[in-house]
Amino acid sequence: MAVSKFIAYFAKLKGEGPLALLESLECLESLEYLESLEGLESLEYLEPLSPNPKNRKDMQYTINVRGRLVDLSQPMVMGILNATPDSFYLGSRKQTEAEIADRANQIISEGGCMIDVGAFSTRPGAMEVSEEEETSRLKHALAIVRREQPDAIVSVDTYRPRVARRCVEDFGADIINDVSEGGITGIVDTPIHEEGDMFQTVAQLKVPYILMSVQPTLETMMKNFAEEVQRLRDLGAKDIILDPGYGFGKTLDQNYEILSHAERLAELELPVLVGISRKSMIFKKAGGDPTTSLPGTIALNAVSLMKGASILRVHDVKEAVQTVVCCGGLSD
Repeated sequence: MAVSKFIAYFAKLKGEGPLALLESLECLESLEYLESLEGLESLEYLEPLSPNPKNRKDMQYTINVRGRLVDLSQPMVMGILNATPDSFYLGSRKQTEAEIADRANQIISEGGCMIDVGAFSTRPGAMEVSEEEETSRLKHALAIVRREQPDAIVSVDTYRPRVARRCVEDFGADIINDVSEGGITGIVDTPIHEEGDMFQTVAQLKVPYILMSVQPTLETMMKNFAEEVQRLRDLGAKDIILDPGYGFGKTLDQNYEILSHAERLAELELPVLVGISRKSMIFKKAGGDPTTSLPGTIALNAVSLMKGASILRVHDVKEAVQTVVCCGGLSD
């Protein structure tokens, strides 16, 4: 059966056994298009799942990172570095100088091109961190990351405009990764009231901006993205990356419904980042917890790539790089 071949293909990236196959299959069964795979005989038939993988290079997505033009026609991997004590995945928490340095070096040595540094958890039930504490954590972490990997592209995960400004102007960050959709929500389902306007801030800083949606449906997401991108452009922002925001403001079914039709985001003609790594939409579907969710992460990242994703934000860099390479082989 083509489905089993599809699952086996991605599970081989990790060399996992039947449990990995089962987890990947359970995640993928939630995608509407999976039914169309029934009866197909080989992996070459996966090609139609992409909006048009052979045209990826024709999209010519680029972002300007401090005067350097970064080509996104070949998908890139962004490694997660959480300078926090409470992020949902224990393996991503790095607080000491040695831990932060080792993680930054690991991300790059395993093939990652970007390092995403966060200083507070946005998971449901997380404790809010003060602006002063967040700034202090980021100052500490970014100094180490820049010392260890001076040429890496570094993004900062924050919803606070003033923190974003300090990180770019004083601490060496290249990209702002905003999980609040410009100020709608910070920690999951928690309204925020921050000084300043994030859209104005990133436009003034002239840095790439990751705009993440907290909308529950693709229709509202597309509508909001169109309006928000226009506002950003009116303010002078040029390098905008869209993130559908899996796990933010969405039920389990809504996450999979959006992923099923994620190729529609290409209509906005902007690069797309996907942050699905080890999230609850995997283990709530397949069982387990974040520590057992790597096979499902690999499977859903592969689907995201075939639907046009340009950046994968992940905990497991080596596996994501392999996924990018193998999915690229399907469209050669």
